[in-house]
Amino acid sequence: MRFCYLFIVLCFTGIQLQAQVEEVNPPDYIKTITFRSVSSALGELPILKLGETFYLEFDALVDDEPDFYYKIEHYNYDWTESALVRTEFLLGVDNFRIQDYRNSFNTFQMYSHYKLAIPNEQTRGLTVSGNYIISVFDDDDTLVFSRKLMIYEDILVPGIAIRRSRDVKTINEMQTVDIEIATNSQINNPQQTIKALIIQNRNLNTALSNIKPQYTIGNKLIYRYVNETAFYGGNEYLFFETKDVRAATNGVQSITLEDIYHSYLFTDGTRRHLPYTYNPDINGQFKITAIDRDDVTIEADYVQVHFALQHPELSNGEQMYIYGNFNNYALAPYNKLNYNAERGIYETNFSLKQGFYNYKYVVLNADYTLDEGRISGNFWQTENNYKVLVYYRDLGARFDRIVGFNEVSSTNITN
Repeated sequence: MRFCYLFIVLCFTGIQLQAQVEEVNPPDYIKTITFRSVSSALGELPILKLGETFYLEFDALVDDEPDFYYKIEHYNYDWTESALVRTEFLLGVDNFRIQDYRNSFNTFQMYSHYKLAIPNEQTRGLTVSGNYIISVFDDDDTLVFSRKLMIYEDILVPGIAIRRSRDVKTINEMQTVDIEIATNSQINNPQQTIKALIIQNRNLNTALSNIKPQYTIGNKLIYRYVNETAFYGGNEYLFFETKDVRAATNGVQSITLEDIYHSYLFTDGTRRHLPYTYNPDINGQFKITAIDRDDVTIEADYVQVHFALQHPELSNGEQMYIYGNFNNYALAPYNKLNYNAERGIYETNFSLKQGFYNYKYVVLNADYTLDEGRISGNFWQTENNYKVLVYYRDLGARFDRIVGFNEVSSTNITN
């Protein structure tokens, strides 16, 4: 019996160690989480070059200036915990309090803005490439939220070409990502040691992974699949702007002032059956901006944004959500839309910092599969951003490095 118990415990422990880690989304009082490098003004998906300085920033919508602490962990290609100990990937120490924070100034919504720079005096840098997670804890050592980031070495530059789907059934709806990875003398046995990750519009939830090269030509790994590297094209993102809280700007129909400003957006409609129309967007991202404000990090206010979608009530357990990079493409209770039978619309509202935002409506099916094109449609012409990361684990190595990165737009899509 003791042997059986020990066997079960070991098996369970092994399963736990191999579990894929997921990001933890923040509570309601944490808003506007952004990663950015020294060269980026937008809240980018954090794909950063090894040695580059970057910043994690967020707001706490409370008035008591809580303390937050951060921890950094290294992960494998499949987001299972790597075998490296902290001293092998981190120069210095973590688990320190975030000391750079400032209180909001001249805003209806009081908040504190926190900024963590890496490297800093305690954490002097990350020493290896690969997948990482930064976790933020409160005074009680309770996890508040976590975010993934990818650190790459500039060894390979994968070639990327975006084409219409090669499947005639989806030729009008899907885009295919063709990849060529030219290896060099630093890469051993590339067919076995190289793995690729393809990301559309900075959304890790829909990324394609575990794709093997279709064939090789010389030192090049070729990915030219029909379906394995294909994404639905989607549609251009909807957008609104709240840089002026007192005037209706892009996408805003009306404004009221209660405890904070409320912005009511124009009612959206289904675009699935409409012809595709090009409308420039920022592929799901957002940018904090406010007129007559010198420092938007602490002077931009929060606005209660009201969304409305004209659509028949869903059935069979389907649910409607609204998301974008502003909430890390999460499906949470606060961004779920509720059906208003009297008005015949889906609606919700939540607070966002002043700025320019991209967003889209998506449907979660009863089997928990996500249908991103149910409301907006899927079109091969849609301009999308695609990023490719090249992972490498040398023979006998203990962790996955990221040795290459590239990104392109589907603006010049070909057949």
